Amino acid sequence: MKSIGESTRSDGRLTRALDRLFPERQIHLRTEGWVSFVKVSRRTQIVLVTLLAVLFGWGTFTTINYSLRDKVLVAKDMQLANARLAYQSLLQQVSTYQKRFTAVARDLEENRSLMLGLVEQNTTLQKNLKGTEGELQSSRKIQNNILDQSENLKSNLRDLSNNVRNLTTNNFKLQGDLNSTENGLSVAIQARDYAVAERERMALQASDLEDRLRSMEQNQDVSIQRLTEQTVASIEGLERVVGFTGLKIGHLLGPTNSRLSAQGGPFVEAKPDQLPGGRLKANLTNLEMQLERWSALQTLMARMPLATPLNYFQLASRFGKRRDPVNKRWAMHYGLDFGGIYKSSVYATAPGVVTHAGWKKNYGKLIEINHGGGLKTRFGHLQKIVVKKGQKVEFRGKIALLGNTGRSTGAHLHYEILFRGRPVDPMKFIKAGRYVFKD
Repeated sequence: MKSIGESTRSDGRLTRALDRLFPERQIHLRTEGWVSFVKVSRRTQIVLVTLLAVLFGWGTFTTINYSLRDKVLVAKDMQLANARLAYQSLLQQVSTYQKRFTAVARDLEENRSLMLGLVEQNTTLQKNLKGTEGELQSSRKIQNNILDQSENLKSNLRDLSNNVRNLTTNNFKLQGDLNSTENGLSVAIQARDYAVAERERMALQASDLEDRLRSMEQNQDVSIQRLTEQTVASIEGLERVVGFTGLKIGHLLGPTNSRLSAQGGPFVEAKPDQLPGGRLKANLTNLEMQLERWSALQTLMARMPLATPLNYFQLASRFGKRRDPVNKRWAMHYGLDFGGIYKSSVYATAPGVVTHAGWKKNYGKLIEINHGGGLKTRFGHLQKIVVKKGQKVEFRGKIALLGNTGRSTGAHLHYEILFRGRPVDPMKFIKAGRYVFKD
């Protein structure tokens, strides 16, 4: 009841205020002696005042809007100018990307030429090895012939010595017959002189053959040393590239090449045998071991992911600890995030076999490729996958389109490299690839 009384008093005060502001008025009109008047009620006065206030507000708004229109037009012109500048900047970026693409294509062509040159060098080395082995076998045959001739010469000398002794005995027995003795002595002297001449001739022939064999061995030794040095230089370059990735060569080569990567024992200097060709044989054995290691490293380099998965990109997030882009908490990031144009092409970074092609939880649409030797690559947040599980892919083969699927805040590519199931920093592989393509 108290609240109703207070409401009644408030209505009464409002009514008295309106009576003071808008009392009932009369408008008198005088026409030819007649006087008339028009009553203006309180409600009519309130309506007229409200209309006047609305007209005044509308006029004020129109005036202000008209005065601000020029400023709005100027702001629009500035926005158009900024848009033109942004478009020109975009054209410059496109030109820069085209130049980078041309440079990358040129580097790939140079790398292809380098690989072809290495294949040709390998073919030449194989041919030289076959020729050297043939010459070595021929030298061994010559050496055997020399040894056989030496044995025959010794046998002849023994026979001649026996003949001389027999002739001497006959000389003592035939002293009575001087003519027979002189004839026999003359024959013995001739036989002895012939044997001595044959021995000297065979000795000269053996010496000449030994000189020729040494000369041939020296020439072949120089060629083999040069080939060995070139092979060792190539091996050192490949090992330096593998070192950039942070992985150990022994782990990458695996147990099948353990005798190349795991060695040891006390040092005992090896001395070549004294037979002709002993040093050449040792050098050939060393060259064969170097070529075997070089071939293993070439096979390893062919399956390592050293290229980038996109032609044009911006590195958005590195490998390691970072702030999570969704909840802003500290977390580990086991890959690289490449920002790029939506639906741009994604390429395989090394040849291999697709082991997964489809949706995988937070990765969204994901591709996993096995490159052999314990190396795998992953490509996440894809918009479209153009390969299937079990398919073989080549180096720089198109596998997907860049997208924004899964747990992602925008269009980008999540790229991972795993070695024996453990993630490694892909940036080290990309830097190593830049070194290879530069050479």
